[in-house]
Amino acid sequence: MNVKPRLLTGVCLSTLFLTLSCSTEQKMETSIPTTFEGKENEIKLVTLDPGHFHAHLVKKASYPQVDPQVHVYAPAGPDLQAYLAAIESYNTRAEDPTDWKMEVYTGADFLEKMVSEKKGNVMVTAGNNRNKTKNLLAAVKGGFHVLADKPMAIDPEGFNVLKEAFEEAAKNDVLLFDIMTERFEISTILQKEFSLVEEVFGTLQSGSLEEPAVTKESVHHFYKTVSGKPLQRPGWFYDVTQQGEGIVDVTTHLVDLVQWECFPGKIIDYTKDIEMINATRWATDLTLEEFTRSTGLTEFPEYLNPYIENGILKVYGNGEINYKINGVHAKVSVIWNYVAPEGSADTHYSIMRGSKANLVIRQDKKENYRPELYIEPISSTGLKEFQDTLFAAVQKLSAKFPGLGVVKVTDANAWRVEIPAEFRTSHEDHFREVTEKYLEYLVDGKLPDWEVPNMIAKYFVTTSALEMAKK
Repeated sequence: MNVKPRLLTGVCLSTLFLTLSCSTEQKMETSIPTTFEGKENEIKLVTLDPGHFHAHLVKKASYPQVDPQVHVYAPAGPDLQAYLAAIESYNTRAEDPTDWKMEVYTGADFLEKMVSEKKGNVMVTAGNNRNKTKNLLAAVKGGFHVLADKPMAIDPEGFNVLKEAFEEAAKNDVLLFDIMTERFEISTILQKEFSLVEEVFGTLQSGSLEEPAVTKESVHHFYKTVSGKPLQRPGWFYDVTQQGEGIVDVTTHLVDLVQWECFPGKIIDYTKDIEMINATRWATDLTLEEFTRSTGLTEFPEYLNPYIENGILKVYGNGEINYKINGVHAKVSVIWNYVAPEGSADTHYSIMRGSKANLVIRQDKKENYRPELYIEPISSTGLKEFQDTLFAAVQKLSAKFPGLGVVKVTDANAWRVEIPAEFRTSHEDHFREVTEKYLEYLVDGKLPDWEVPNMIAKYFVTTSALEMAKK
């Protein structure tokens, strides 16, 4: 699609039936507030380069505080078209439709245009990661609050730019925050809650390299369904210089959860509290047929040539990181397969080892690929007393999670946590939940004291691991 640098109108995108501004010379607003009180429509969104489906999942719901008028700055092409089509599907769905109104600018100078026009006060971005960190820096320098998809940095150079971005955000009194959806998964929330019950969990163990105190493993799939439709990924998603390797991408969530669960509310200083041990990476092989099914492209783009061997595309989406945080051994790993077996989906495994019990999340075939939390006492003696203590803990937690229960696992010294259905929200719902939390922070005018240093620590772990794995 060849479009001169200008605002796209509803005529230009008539196939999407979107309500777009027809003005190419709108006057700049003299002042858009960057402090908030929770009033209706006070958040004015701009979206930058929405090349990843997470960009539209943030807008799958409406928010009273957020103005439905959204200014989009992006290069013209299939990524933008897919984003706009998804927004239109939310606007026209039968149940609880949204009312987003999109004004789009597609000039090559879209970043500079966004900063100079300043038509909003909060920038949302989820897309190609090659320039994302520099874009974040430009946005906070321009006075935008920023809600960014992970990863915010994909290499050590990006990590240094990200640190600068946080410094600039503090100078300009704006909030730079990444979208950590997995904090809203109920099995993870309850794993954290039970780890705080010393009578049941005891204390977090130090562990060892061979048996880490906390392990988090994630399995993802290149070909999947999102919002009820097969996901069509952009070709650049398979270029690790644009998307980032798996060891700096999905592991962002896992490293975040290690910090969030094991050391809640505590500031992590990466210069003192983190010790990197080792890291590895390996590739997933994709045929051209599989690539075509995922992207709609009939040939491998030239930028993928360095990763093609004998007609097979090698995508470094897999990785493992072993490190110590505050003296505790942790391991995170990610695996990318092409497609999930019939009836399955992305999966998550996690264990926190306590002095009295282990807290284990499993999401395999036995659990019908739904994450379930198990409580497994360390000792096989005194199980009746342990059960009584566990029941008492569940009773207390029920005040916060009504309907919560536990059931003994047949022929095993373990209990499965019974999670009420109303607490089981989907991965797509988590984008709404994390956005609502960010809106609360905007009204507060600050992030919790631990958020920024812990984001920096998180990206230190992932980018350092990439450097380590490549040696």
